[in-house]
Amino acid sequence: MTTPDALHDDARGDPGRSGSAARIAATGPQDRPAPPHRWRFLLYSAIGLAMFFVTVEIGGTSTILVDHALTLVQWVLGPAVPWVVVALVLVGTVRPFVTGSWRHGTLRTIFSLANVVGLVVAVCAALGYYPGPLANPDIGPFLWEQLAIPVGLIVPVGAVFLALLINYGLMEYVGVLVQPIMRPVWKVPGRAAVDAVASFVGSYSLALLITDKVYREGRYTSREAAIIATGFSTVSATFMVIVAGTLDLMDRWTLYFFLTLVVTFLVTAITVRIPPLRGVPDEPFEGVRHTPEPTARGNRLAHAWQEAMRALATAPGLARGTWSTFRDGVLMASAIVPSILSIGLAGLLLATCTPVFDLMGWLFVPVAYLVQLPDPALAGKAVSVGIAEMFLPATVVAGHESEVLRFTVGVTAVSQIVFFSALVPSILATSIPVSVGRLVVLWFERVVLTLLITAPLAHLLL
Repeated sequence: MTTPDALHDDARGDPGRSGSAARIAATGPQDRPAPPHRWRFLLYSAIGLAMFFVTVEIGGTSTILVDHALTLVQWVLGPAVPWVVVALVLVGTVRPFVTGSWRHGTLRTIFSLANVVGLVVAVCAALGYYPGPLANPDIGPFLWEQLAIPVGLIVPVGAVFLALLINYGLMEYVGVLVQPIMRPVWKVPGRAAVDAVASFVGSYSLALLITDKVYREGRYTSREAAIIATGFSTVSATFMVIVAGTLDLMDRWTLYFFLTLVVTFLVTAITVRIPPLRGVPDEPFEGVRHTPEPTARGNRLAHAWQEAMRALATAPGLARGTWSTFRDGVLMASAIVPSILSIGLAGLLLATCTPVFDLMGWLFVPVAYLVQLPDPALAGKAVSVGIAEMFLPATVVAGHESEVLRFTVGVTAVSQIVFFSALVPSILATSIPVSVGRLVVLWFERVVLTLLITAPLAHLLL
């Protein structure tokens, strides 16, 4: 299985050198040393949890601490921010040609050439020059200011703190505690719960970085990594606020948020049992020994502590662990952003300048009729444009008189997960073996399932 550009060759190096799980796999349970400095588990985990999951108001803005850290970095960089992102795009564009990986398959060649377009767009945007259709505020400025810059910076910045979540026992501790739920329902290890929560409170790009790193360390199989990447990597709760505001649903915010959460994970529980996810090989990353999550016996809390200490015993030092995740974050960002500015641009141009999505929308009209959504043709078009950019469905039905329609489309926009402006490039920038074809099929399945589940609930609850 070929792997995408971002983390291959020297970027991967020896996965065992940076991951505790791969090192543990090399020794038997009896050979594991006693973990020194247990305070590291408590302190580093607490800092990591606070950075990603605690909302704090600073300067009149209420958000998670990692987001505040991003704001600080942007303030320090000042006018250099656009050019830092251009530098990332340049690295991501040049690297496939330097390593020769652009020749490894038709898809990789297409994306490598598309990255050249992304580099041109990045330079134009950094200069404040938006020619032709790029001048449309919903195309050029949107891609650059709302996607490219935030994603290009948040992935490396967030990666600095990811080491605290994944290297020092927290994933093992949480994994044992939620194992009775995660494995039977979603067919993934309990540690995947950290990825899921990271998406909702932080960023899908950061959650994908966690997933990819843990997969390359042997703690996820290919199928598990694919399920997590396509089933839990939602947009953040803060972006859901933007969707809800656009659809005039803020007075229903609590219902919208929790119903979206439930529907998204319910749809994932279904898709893991049907193709194409069911057909992804259940095998570890190439060249790495799989370290399955141990089954808890007896006292679950005591077992969770034991597994955390085992991970801590072979955890890298703080500087080494942080550098490893930061390097991976920079490489992933350099692969994601060029694709956002090229593949994402193509999707937005198709959505705004052609009737492609009007025609695609008819695929969903029968489903909209079945669940009695008002204006089925408009509903079909709205959910179809979501594959280009998840925010577009909200703009299509914004202002519509039917709250049921707006609510259903709002939930679908988040639950679909797969969209080409950012999520697809992000997944393809990892080692996770999910092809574009599988992603499109998954998108279709998730949209249909979400409509079938959400619309009846909307009729009942609104």
